[in-house]
Amino acid sequence: MIPILVHLFQLRRFKKEYFTNVKLLKELSTQTRKSSKIKKFLLLATRLLLLTSLIFAFAQPYFEAKDSQSKNNQLFVILDNSFSMQAKGQKGELLKRAVQDLLEVTPEETNISVITNSDEFWDTNIKSIEKDLQKLNYSAIPFSLDNALVKIKSHNSNQGKDIVIVTDAIGLKTTSIEKLPENTKTYFVIPEAENLENIAIDSVYLSQTLDNFYEIGVQVSSNFEDEKSIPVSVYNKENLIAKAILQLNKRKQVLNFTIPKDDFNGYVSLHDNSLSFDNTFYFNIKKPEIINVLSVGDIEKSNFLSKIYTKPDFNFSNSTLSSLDYSILQKHDAIILNELESIPVAMHTNLKQFVQKGGNLIVIPSEKNEIQNINSFLSIFGGIQFSNLENFEKKITKINFSNPLFSDVFEKKISNFQYPTVKQNFRLKSVVSQAISYEDQSAFLSTIYKNTGAVYVFSSPINKQNSNFQNSPLIVPVFYKMGVNNNKNGVKFETIGNSKSILIDASVNKDEVISVKNNEEDFIPMQQIMEDKVKFSNGDNPKKAGNYSIVQNNKTIGNLSFNFDRKESNLTKSSSESLDNLNEIDSLDKFFETIQIERTDNQIWKWFLIFTLVFFILEILIQKFIK
Repeated sequence: MIPILVHLFQLRRFKKEYFTNVKLLKELSTQTRKSSKIKKFLLLATRLLLLTSLIFAFAQPYFEAKDSQSKNNQLFVILDNSFSMQAKGQKGELLKRAVQDLLEVTPEETNISVITNSDEFWDTNIKSIEKDLQKLNYSAIPFSLDNALVKIKSHNSNQGKDIVIVTDAIGLKTTSIEKLPENTKTYFVIPEAENLENIAIDSVYLSQTLDNFYEIGVQVSSNFEDEKSIPVSVYNKENLIAKAILQLNKRKQVLNFTIPKDDFNGYVSLHDNSLSFDNTFYFNIKKPEIINVLSVGDIEKSNFLSKIYTKPDFNFSNSTLSSLDYSILQKHDAIILNELESIPVAMHTNLKQFVQKGGNLIVIPSEKNEIQNINSFLSIFGGIQFSNLENFEKKITKINFSNPLFSDVFEKKISNFQYPTVKQNFRLKSVVSQAISYEDQSAFLSTIYKNTGAVYVFSSPINKQNSNFQNSPLIVPVFYKMGVNNNKNGVKFETIGNSKSILIDASVNKDEVISVKNNEEDFIPMQQIMEDKVKFSNGDNPKKAGNYSIVQNNKTIGNLSFNFDRKESNLTKSSSESLDNLNEIDSLDKFFETIQIERTDNQIWKWFLIFTLVFFILEILIQKFIK
């Protein structure tokens, strides 16, 4: 109303003036009255619009953002720092580039939580964790979206959540994608490597034992499209022992080296321009020790065993059950219960301790076994029970090559061999791994692995009256591998992050502590004293691959070799179909730009302030130029 009142108060009556030349003046007076009236209406309209714009400007009107309800969401960034992120993109290593982008584009006032494979930073800001992120190392723990989501879920909060996942999508499982929370905004930033070709040393094993030398096999995998020549070197400590050129022409290849038959504490190394964590493989070999094998049963049925466990590698002995001295059981590395009709209860505890201390136990049943008796014995190990005795012939047709019993035994898988048969066998109720199976897929030989020890259970007697298995080519490698104690002989190495227990020979007092160390790391493992042995577990230690010494009272009593898990070596992404279902964005910068646009209300008061200035200038122009 104010411009209208002002306009009304400014109305003035025209005073008539009389002149001699009336005709001319009358015409001019009419024209002036019309133009004045137009001018006043223009000023009235301009002032009305000016004041209206000014009122709206102070009222600060806005259009609500389409995602305004999420503007107070907590931000969680899942950052993949697994070894596959070592691959190089256009701007360098994928992880380092992702960290740099996170530091550059994250607003300082944003509350953020960062979850990596190995570290967590909760409810902080980017400035506070800047140095920690810059020092972030690659983790031996493979990327697991499931684990990261569980950590976020356990972090209680009444606020909404935004989850940004920065990963190269190597090993990303479809099942993990399906578990993404439905009511949570989830964004994927997937940096791409320029080169997905990689070569890795997967394993080292003892392929042959000669009089004065070991022949070791170095298994290498690669995905190079073109044939290449890669030098591979073997070191004992820091001394170069052997070197050879590997011609890459297959996905998996084995390169053999001959090394002295003595204590060995070294590594195999190669070099490529892709991932570096899998280019070195650490291992150690102890000077060969004689393995003590005891067979309990009839001497006649043990003749075939004496031909397998021969000197100088084995010290084989046989004892009948009636003459068995229980005190000598713990002094052996492998014990064979060879077709005993009954297993005494007094033997149960002794053999349980024997397996716990890293011994190998082989159970060959007798057709006269009472099922209750043998099941009572097997129950102390768990996972396997005998049922009824079947009296019809079966063929042994299947070898489970993935079973640890057959690791490094066969150069290639055998699909056709001379099938042994059995006339009688016990049906097994088992949840453990089958090493050898019948044609009906039931178990002939089952394996139970108890940390450092193992139990091998046959479902059938293997005497010559019941089976021709003793005449089969399988008999030697099967019993040889079951008799060999991995704690004593062979190539030894551990995988970082594997919780498997390790058993060493050592006499330790209750107050003593055994440590594991090298020049870069030193840690104390979880340990359990077991008479003349110590069992310990390393958990997630060490953090770096390498050769380590086991130290007791500043004295080295053994060696350990640790390697990173090779799961990240295969730079193969998930299928394109599963990636198509992801809410993928180009970069972190794009993420912050997106939420800024989607969650910021469109303030239009500035436009009304501009209109106010325009109408003010317009009024001045009307006053000046319109007469």
